Amino acid sequence: MKKILSLLLSLTVCAGAGALSACSEDGISVAVPNDATNEARALLLLEDLGYITLKEGAGITATVRDIAENPYNLRFVETEAAQIPRILQDVDYAVINSNYALDAGLDPLENSLAIESAEDNPYANILAVRPGTENSDKIRALVAALSSEQVADFIQAEYGGSVISSVSDPGTGYDDGVDYAALSGTTITVAASPTPHAEILAVAAEILAVRDIELEILEFTDYIIPNNVVYEGEADANYFQHLPYLENFNAENGTDLVSAFAVHLEPLGLYGGRQTSLDAIGAEK
Repeated sequence: MKKILSLLLSLTVCAGAGALSACSEDGISVAVPNDATNEARALLLLEDLGYITLKEGAGITATVRDIAENPYNLRFVETEAAQIPRILQDVDYAVINSNYALDAGLDPLENSLAIESAEDNPYANILAVRPGTENSDKIRALVAALSSEQVADFIQAEYGGSVISSVSDPGTGYDDGVDYAALSGTTITVAASPTPHAEILAVAAEILAVRDIELEILEFTDYIIPNNVVYEGEADANYFQHLPYLENFNAENGTDLVSAFAVHLEPLGLYGGRQTSLDAIGAEK
């Protein structure tokens, strides 16, 4: 299956203190993801940094319209998450998901100006499946491979702290309760983002291959199709999103996909575009 590249869609919004103001070229421009949960995640990072204040009760689906105070006159450019690295040179700052930063050759630890805390972070990337399949031998075999010490070691060696394994007690890569003989010769199909998801799955594929199970990895660069192909039965699972995004997707699309396993965390980062430090934000106050 060919990789599918989504079209770039961006919208500039100026958020004033408690209300939207007319857009102009004044103010510091900050690109943020335009999907519900990742936009909220970006805004929560900016709030943690002290640059904005969100309205009371604004949570994991907050948008720029939920900004109560914007003392630094930030001007938000809402853009599809996958496309933000491409417009980095056109904005002052950008909040970028680590998978897309890595894809663009950015090191989240070295190149970000601020980064999300991993402590008590609810945005671990998950393996999503159709309800009722999470306890099937296919999915249990895949979960065992992804929760292996081999995968955890790969994540640490390949990405350092830019990608963090969510597995507290890595195993051998195999589940004693799975009938691997019955799975021999079968294929498990997973839809995934290229980086780091497909790269991590490639390690899991080596583990499964020992038991004569093929792991087919379908790469996508958008946030919609991977859920659709699982829901429609064209793939056994997907691996690209966090649970808040999946729950919001289900609510908006009438789907009922579930999480089978939390694999890793990608801390969200604030990157400089036209600016090389955070000093420009302070100068606007």
